[in-house]
Amino acid sequence: MSSKDKKQNPALARRRRVRRARQFQRALAVGMAAVIVVGLIGLGVWLILAPKPEATIEVYPVEYEAQIRRRAAENGLDPAYPAAVILAESSYQPEAVSGANAQGLMQLLPDTADWIAGKFDETYVEGCLFDADINIKYGCWYLGWLVKRYGGNLACATAAYHAGQGQVDKWLENPEYSSDGVTLSLIPSEATDTYVKRVLKYYEKYCELYAPEAA
Repeated sequence: MSSKDKKQNPALARRRRVRRARQFQRALAVGMAAVIVVGLIGLGVWLILAPKPEATIEVYPVEYEAQIRRRAAENGLDPAYPAAVILAESSYQPEAVSGANAQGLMQLLPDTADWIAGKFDETYVEGCLFDADINIKYGCWYLGWLVKRYGGNLACATAAYHAGQGQVDKWLENPEYSSDGVTLSLIPSEATDTYVKRVLKYYEKYCELYAPEAA
């Protein structure tokens, strides 16, 4: 068609321009879709073939294993239990200090540590809880004492480690929270309930990590 014809048929020229624009848009969309598909396939292959990080070691540390096993055995504990408490309390940071001044790996209060030191005929020295050996020694003794006090019930012992024995005793006496005075069917403190669930979850994992064949 000549230029003259195009001038005489503006509607036809406009339709052609619209058609070419639509063809270009479709081609562009197809190209982008192809790029996205190829990228997703590549990502999937990378996720499958890429080396997996040692997530278990990062999330569930096995530091101080020798000390934990030794002190747990001395106090009749499964070593997985204090290992779980340490993770919940300090994330294995020996210099950790809470807002309430609980210190070290197992986050013991100085007053509690002073009382425990007396059980070993030792004198509590300020700052000693930042020593991992001493902290684990005192913490495992206290956990063992609580587990025995609550008849082997880890939930009650863990709740007492967090909220105190007096508080747990009150809950056990309340039929709203305990039907038998021995076990807790409900922990009314959200913070303590969350803490107990966290420790018991960690405990399950550490039972695997501290299993005899993994030792």
